[in-house]
Amino acid sequence: MSTPTRDQPRSIRAGVVGVGAMGENHARVYSELPAVDLVGVSDRDAAVAREVAAEYGTDALDVESLLERCDVVTVAVPTPAHYETVSRCLEAGVHVLVEKPITETLEQGRRLAEQADEAGLVLQVGHIERFNPAVQTVDDLLDDLEVISLEAERLGPPVDRTNRGNVVYDLMVHDVDIVDSLLGDRPDSITAMGTDDGQYATATLAYDDVLASLTASRVTQKKVRKLTVTARECLVEVDYLEQSVLIHRDSYPEYLNDDGTRRYRHESVVERPRVDNGEPLRHELEAFVEAVRTESEPEVTAQDGIEALETVQRIDALVDDQPEREREVEAR
Repeated sequence: MSTPTRDQPRSIRAGVVGVGAMGENHARVYSELPAVDLVGVSDRDAAVAREVAAEYGTDALDVESLLERCDVVTVAVPTPAHYETVSRCLEAGVHVLVEKPITETLEQGRRLAEQADEAGLVLQVGHIERFNPAVQTVDDLLDDLEVISLEAERLGPPVDRTNRGNVVYDLMVHDVDIVDSLLGDRPDSITAMGTDDGQYATATLAYDDVLASLTASRVTQKKVRKLTVTARECLVEVDYLEQSVLIHRDSYPEYLNDDGTRRYRHESVVERPRVDNGEPLRHELEAFVEAVRTESEPEVTAQDGIEALETVQRIDALVDDQPEREREVEAR
């Protein structure tokens, strides 16, 4: 890290390994953050690396050269390469933010967590929805609510690529992490179903007296990112895309006489708490850099990533095993 002036924090030297669609956004945000220098990017496609480097005023480098320059790095390569790439970064003494899921296997995730801990390095997992301002607003609300259930929908149309990926690992994993985080617990049991060759999946997670229903889809002709919290006191609706929160309270039915006609209506009080909107990725990288700067635990730890991976593995196994029938497994 470079030497700070009296009034400025130390400048953090950042890099990105893997500058596809997500990795390029990491490069963009690093280039915009104060007291952060984007010192380089790397990609197995050298032409892509050069293009992104030119766009954000930095250098295209091989991984070894990039790590020699960096204090922190985002790893946004395909999941099968997570373990080897992250381990290599940690061996070089570089703090890492790795995109979700943390690794392909639980054992790989545990080894990386141990490696980072032994080296005294920050290893943060890119569960970006934790940093959505709407989710952070709801997290504050839940302390005063008796939650009964949560329902998450993460839906969208087919992606325009040959390898569509796994809808449970790619999409549902976000909501698995959010529900665990909001409830501060892990599920006692899981049921799951899937259809359309695994491109549509549902799961129900049981947490003591709380049920969480998750749906992920790549065959829905509308992009939906929503969370609904049912509590005894109210109903909370979260729109991830709009970064909005609605609280429905005091719902009551009544009958009205209107010109001699008796009609029924149902009304409720709707509150709109203030949400300090902003780009979740920017909040995520700011938190990562701050954890490095202050030598503190990241907001999304390697253990968080491992626990989310374990749950989605169980869900995916259920979906793959008998995709048209409901099954249940113990999650612990």
